[in-house]
Amino acid sequence: MAPKPEIRASDGDRDKVAAALREHMAEGRLTSDEFNERLEQVYASRTYGDLEKVTSDLPHVDLNRLPSHVSERRPGNRQGGGQAALKAGWAAWAMASGINWVIWLIVGFTSGHLVYPWPLWVMGPWGVILVMGTLFGVSHDRNR
Repeated sequence: MAPKPEIRASDGDRDKVAAALREHMAEGRLTSDEFNERLEQVYASRTYGDLEKVTSDLPHVDLNRLPSHVSERRPGNRQGGGQAALKAGWAAWAMASGINWVIWLIVGFTSGHLVYPWPLWVMGPWGVILVMGTLFGVSHDRNR
């Protein structure tokens, strides 16, 4: 059930509309100038009717169904991108480790004798940090 247009909007309602505008801008429906103008209108709005005017020419967005914490999609946020960052960290570790071991093998074969396994000094500390991050670093917010 949609709220009546004359009902006063809260800060949370304005934040939700601002998030919807960000989505519309990300999808190419708004230019940055249009976005900035509408954002000013959003934070100057007092009622649901004022908020609906700002998005009237955009596809319908139900204010009650938007996430209350829209920061999840922002770059650099550990909650939304933690798993992806962790996977990228492990991929970089595996790639660097593989390259170091290949170099170690080439040096060992070309020198004709056993070479100290120095790639362990690259893999070890970095791997320990990644293991700690995997086990303890990416936690879900328990208060939600």
